Amino acid sequence: MAESSSELSNLLSSLPYSYDASNNSKEIKDNYDGFAGKQVSVAGRITAVRKSGKLLFADLLDGVGKIQAYFDFATIGEEKFNNAKKFNSGDIIGVKGEIFKTKAGEVSIKVTEYALLSKAMRNLPDKWHGLQDVEMRYRQRHLDLIMNPEIKEVFRKRSITLSLIRKFLDERGFMEFETPTIQPLYGGADAQPFKVFVNTLNEEHYMRISDELYLKRLIIGGFEKVYEIYKAFRNEDIDSTHSPEFTIIEWYQAYADYNEMMKLLEGLLQSIAKSIFNSTEIKYQNTTISMKAPFNRINYLDSISKGAGMDVVKTSEADLLKFAEEKGIRFEKGKRTRVHAYDKLFDLFVKPGLMQPTFVIDYPRESSPLTRAKRGNPELTERFEFYAGAMELANSYSELNNPVIQRENFEYETRKAKEGDKEAEPLDLDFVEAMEHGMPPTGGLGLGIDRLVMLLTDKPSIKEVILFPMEKRLKG
Repeated sequence: MAESSSELSNLLSSLPYSYDASNNSKEIKDNYDGFAGKQVSVAGRITAVRKSGKLLFADLLDGVGKIQAYFDFATIGEEKFNNAKKFNSGDIIGVKGEIFKTKAGEVSIKVTEYALLSKAMRNLPDKWHGLQDVEMRYRQRHLDLIMNPEIKEVFRKRSITLSLIRKFLDERGFMEFETPTIQPLYGGADAQPFKVFVNTLNEEHYMRISDELYLKRLIIGGFEKVYEIYKAFRNEDIDSTHSPEFTIIEWYQAYADYNEMMKLLEGLLQSIAKSIFNSTEIKYQNTTISMKAPFNRINYLDSISKGAGMDVVKTSEADLLKFAEEKGIRFEKGKRTRVHAYDKLFDLFVKPGLMQPTFVIDYPRESSPLTRAKRGNPELTERFEFYAGAMELANSYSELNNPVIQRENFEYETRKAKEGDKEAEPLDLDFVEAMEHGMPPTGGLGLGIDRLVMLLTDKPSIKEVILFPMEKRLKG
């Protein structure tokens, strides 16, 4: 590094604005026979420097891999060689030269020209110990990506997954739209919102917890297949599978129901697995998971009854709540009903065993205010949740399109809110009015992108698949 601040300032000011890096490490190493003896141009970050007399070796990390740059005093001369000796780990350089293999058999670039593109003013973490502190990895993700190539692969797969989802839906006639992130009313899920104040309107609004009610307006407006990949915000837990800010895709299809949503999701996940792994089998937490369609199906209430060893539907609410509390379950204020007991008992008895892809179908009417009644049993709804890796990944309905019942369900949610349920949905009269203009039968689905990527990259924590996860601010 330069000896004085003025020298450093002059150095930084004189660095190139661009560099013609026409090749990359992966294409060179994968096609060595075709590149051997040819001139290439590569740019990247130095991750290690080794000096040996009149030879200098630098490991160069570019966007797709690593390649060795070989500096020979006899080739580049004294001045260029001495300047190259000033390179440090972390510097970004561009090199041009001939491809060859060293005596050790390593594919390398015999440098004839080079340029310093950026000077690292801070040292990289120690190469032997890397960046191991988990919290520091999340706070300084740029270093995590530099030091831990497997982490870069996680986010490469995340990007590919998003592209594959779009391709799959676009090929089936779906159209991608954008809906408001800041909404006058939140809705589409039972969750606590983040509040924001809009100065110009002098009103309190909310960060969206879902885009459901907006995408349904598009269905009402005449678009028959719609989707959006978006950020949702829920002012709730931070744990291994929850983040207050997360990514989700929701899609809606007119003239379809939840059965067609199951087929669509099966096709999508099988297609993603084949594209990424060239197989329908993936490994997650030491378990082989098959993404080959069709997936398992189980009934929500029947599965709880089987796990609890009792008929939970025929058991009185008081006895059901008592049973749950005897199993160590605690209920929040305003959330101590039969339906809440079902949810807790499902998580206790059923969810841990759902490693293989499974549709859990037909939920109680009280838990699904935006869902049509089950054909043949109005006490249930045509809703499924999709599980794999013992995680909920998706939620889907045969969407309610009766505005009279929708208003009644919203009013029921309002009563829940008055009783202390902070996650109850507000009464959205604008949406009811939109439905009163006529909404076709519709199937809809929401799929959690972060949890899907956890499954595809074998990561046990959602923070491992979100580039910049939420962390408590450091003090001082």
